[in-house]
Amino acid sequence: MEEILAAYTKQKENLIPILNDVQVKYGYIPEIAQRKISEYLAIPMAEIYGVITFYSRFTLKPKGKYVISVCMGTACFVKGSEKIMQRLKDRLKIQEGETTKDGMFSIDSTRCLGACGIAPVFTVNGEVYGRATVKKLDEVLDTLK
Repeated sequence: MEEILAAYTKQKENLIPILNDVQVKYGYIPEIAQRKISEYLAIPMAEIYGVITFYSRFTLKPKGKYVISVCMGTACFVKGSEKIMQRLKDRLKIQEGETTKDGMFSIDSTRCLGACGIAPVFTVNGEVYGRATVKKLDEVLDTLK
């Protein structure tokens, strides 16, 4: 954590770049990191928490090895993304925003990924799967174990 802070001056404008570096290094932003950032930049913890929870890129909880996001944008939703999301929840036995106990999978929803022409879409660690079906989701999950 110290090496991340050392790369930046103690100016408030560096909050988001620092948070980004912490997110990349740890996969989430732990409370201890928030405290160190607060002290370093002289910003209240509440303000740091507000920034973290405002931007969907940041997370307060560790994510699984495989982060599966289902697009719930209009085109994907109309073409059945809710069925894919429900299958994901049923199969992994977790809800959106949660991680399986073994740390393997996390479920997120996202808004438009810009892939409306191949809707519905889901991603696994950023890899896009278009024209998705429940069967396709199951096939992809089967390869991840």
